[in-house]
Amino acid sequence: MKADLHCHSHFSDGKHTADFLIERALLNGVTHLAITDHDCTNVHAELHRSEALSIIKGVEISCDWQGRELHIVGLCIDTNNSKLNNLLEEQQQKRRQRVCQMDAKLAASGITGLLPYMATLPAVAQTRSHVADFLIQHKVCKTRKKVFKQYLNKSGKAYVAAQWCSLEAAVEAIILAGGIAVLAHPGRYGLSRAKLSHLVDDFAAAGGEALECAYPNIAVEMQTYLLKLAADKSLYISGGSDFHDAGAAWTDVGKFPWLPKSTHQFGVWHHQRWSAAT
Repeated sequence: MKADLHCHSHFSDGKHTADFLIERALLNGVTHLAITDHDCTNVHAELHRSEALSIIKGVEISCDWQGRELHIVGLCIDTNNSKLNNLLEEQQQKRRQRVCQMDAKLAASGITGLLPYMATLPAVAQTRSHVADFLIQHKVCKTRKKVFKQYLNKSGKAYVAAQWCSLEAAVEAIILAGGIAVLAHPGRYGLSRAKLSHLVDDFAAAGGEALECAYPNIAVEMQTYLLKLAADKSLYISGGSDFHDAGAAWTDVGKFPWLPKSTHQFGVWHHQRWSAAT
């Protein structure tokens, strides 16, 4: 088994279609692929069955925990579940409202055209990455680093704070849709180990069942800590490339430091809902 349980299509902030992701997965020897777009599941309507690749229905929900943005991956979800879809529609609306507010701030700086640009995209979940692409294409800034520093980060000219659902609401929606809630890339939130342990406690108390312990650029020390944390909290483990763009040299579908073989017995693929969904 070679799994990639976290990647994105052009329906959120990925650059590619479902077909591209499937072709890339097959090329790289992936046997199980979860496409987990931000706050939308539209990609799953385009997916086709493949004898060589098991497709896991997924989503990645942005949420708030103590004023900090977190991401919760849902695996093996029922994409027709009304509770989940209601939450995702609310999230998508909040994203559109945020982009409209960014557009107004950009216009005040003499930069126009963001909303017509957004309307040309297949993205259902609009993100700051799309705004960054617009600003680069219109030669406002040369690099994404400069775009975020000058316009989209907290001190930026076009910054608008996100308004996400709570951690508990995100996990509940995934559970109600029959899915498995996974805390995505826990080492990327800039938390101390004590704070991270507190987060995992709150996540588990809400019904979360797995930690993502394998993803690109994870430090060996962080992976070791996350694996121990998962074991101590009796949680499953998961992993994924968080792939967005074939033009990014640091990641690819199925290409990331995988979980140590000795830990595979705790993999999320041993969850009873996994076997029921696949």
